[in-house]
Amino acid sequence: MNQAAIHKILAGKPGSKPTPRKLTQLFEKRRGANFTLIQDLFFSLYPETRHTASFKSLQKLLADGFKNRPAELKHQDLQRQGDGNWYQSGAWVGMQLYVDRFCGDLKKLAERIPYFEALGINFLHLMPITKRPSGPNDGGYAVNSYTEIDPRYGTDQDFISLTAAFREKGICLMLDFVVNHTSDEFPWALEAKAGNLKYQEYYYTFPDRNMPDLFEQSLPEVFPETSPGNFTYCPQMERWVMTVFNSYQWDLNYTNPAVFLSMLENLLELSNKGVDVIRFDALAFLWKKIGTSSQNLPEAHRLVALFRLCLQVVAPGVIILAEAIVAPEEIVAYFGKGILEGNECEIAYNATFMACLWNSVATKKTRLLRQSLGNLPPKPDPSTWINYVRCHDDIGLGFDDSHISALGWDPQTHRRFLLDYFCQRLEWSPAKGAVFMYNPFTGDGRITGSTASLLGLERALEEEDALKISSAEAKILMLYGIILAAPGIPLIYAGDEIGMLNDYSYMEEADKMMDSRWINRPIHDWDTVSGLSSEKNHASRIYFGLQHLIALRKQQPGLADVCSIHYHDSGNNHLLVFERDGETDNGILILANFDESPQVVRTALLGALGYMREGQFHNLIDGKTKKVRSGLLELPPAELLWLRKY
Repeated sequence: MNQAAIHKILAGKPGSKPTPRKLTQLFEKRRGANFTLIQDLFFSLYPETRHTASFKSLQKLLADGFKNRPAELKHQDLQRQGDGNWYQSGAWVGMQLYVDRFCGDLKKLAERIPYFEALGINFLHLMPITKRPSGPNDGGYAVNSYTEIDPRYGTDQDFISLTAAFREKGICLMLDFVVNHTSDEFPWALEAKAGNLKYQEYYYTFPDRNMPDLFEQSLPEVFPETSPGNFTYCPQMERWVMTVFNSYQWDLNYTNPAVFLSMLENLLELSNKGVDVIRFDALAFLWKKIGTSSQNLPEAHRLVALFRLCLQVVAPGVIILAEAIVAPEEIVAYFGKGILEGNECEIAYNATFMACLWNSVATKKTRLLRQSLGNLPPKPDPSTWINYVRCHDDIGLGFDDSHISALGWDPQTHRRFLLDYFCQRLEWSPAKGAVFMYNPFTGDGRITGSTASLLGLERALEEEDALKISSAEAKILMLYGIILAAPGIPLIYAGDEIGMLNDYSYMEEADKMMDSRWINRPIHDWDTVSGLSSEKNHASRIYFGLQHLIALRKQQPGLADVCSIHYHDSGNNHLLVFERDGETDNGILILANFDESPQVVRTALLGALGYMREGQFHNLIDGKTKKVRSGLLELPPAELLWLRKY
């Protein structure tokens, strides 16, 4: 039993609106239930012999955080505790967007709530909206403040009003918490540059290259093209500072307890503004140790658990998402293992699922997808995934080499093929993507581009080829239909719902032209949106197809993440076949054809699983019951079926 389950028991059955005194009593119960584990975690990172005063400061932070939490949010916390693992519901469907590129500012975003409601979106991930440098800022991930809204988006009051409007409409809000680093313009960094020794210890700074060189022996490079190495010389300090991501992003030194306490204070303040899900950005990098890659270290896991347990004491209705684009076994570890099982992050990105979907698009085969997902270590029951097709970032190719080799492919050659297929290096490929962060020494690289352009819609429109346009539309709906049926919260990248293409304008902007990820960050096309109901084109067909799938998902109890999933080998490697909640009458069988030609599946398999009776099957997507007059069911290219169990 994890701590959240204990808190639910302590809260008792939901009843009448609790008094302030009752709310305070429940806070004290949560703090008592978590005290020993918080204390053990804290002193495992910060030895008790030197840091008892810091632990006392932590206790005060928790009390102050609860005192400052608005009553409305405290009541929401109790409601969510009563609902159990509320984030595992099949009713959630998310969208990720840049506020400025989607609609301009926070006030205009509130005006777009009807757009989200019409599509079926009730979970929003807003890309960073707090203060950042005016120059290069990694899309807002170089932060000047963790809690103050950047004026380009509006005011702090605009944000408070927005979160209130979201709560009224039942929309869950996720914001980033850039937990690994700040910008070099952050107040702590400015103090450090001015010679303040206290704040120099908030970062990894060194007077010469001796320690940096020792770190560099085992540290990989994140952005080898634009930010080689992991340290930057700061002339104002006359010191070297660790900058794993970019030269203007300074890594925080969590071996200093003052850093943890300050960041926890920021986390609680952000939560108290009405954020429901906190996305821990780059959490795999939190703890640095010479002689290691400084990723996924045990201390990093203990630190994440410490953040989470403290947050639960103050705001048990707020949860944490792990942004850890790492190997599958490492991703699952961020849910917590051993004594920490279920006590780290409640949600994580299923990056393996995403990458394997794109591999299947290129190869037209699903064996690597089935093998990778089938070998994914089981996650704790109280956790769930974010499933996505595209996002603001690149598509990494972090497949398990042994899985690729088992298919008879050379891992390095296969990754090169994927780069060639998606990044316009093969004349016959319909994809129009771009390479991101190619490393000529290792041959590694990543892929970027919009879903529509990577699936051939951009090229098809250029060629005015109706058949290819239809094929691209079908592929978009197939991929989204798969993640809408998978366990977890499906996340749509804004623009995909209307088939938006690559945006090449970034190449004309000095602070963006070296970052090809901006190809997939277009200005939202509201002119197209205004014509969805009146025009029959690719945008309207994608939008209404996706709208239908979202509504259908919410009607199926078997798609919640408390229900099982089983991958089936159909004997046809072009097909993906998986089953949700197959042990009950709510079972749904999902079939998808990744090939460019029709493929068949044995009706005997469908019958044995309970999805065909007397040669008939019922497809939930089109609502039709059809009869098969042979032993084989044929699926056209990019066909997607959701079959109802008989």
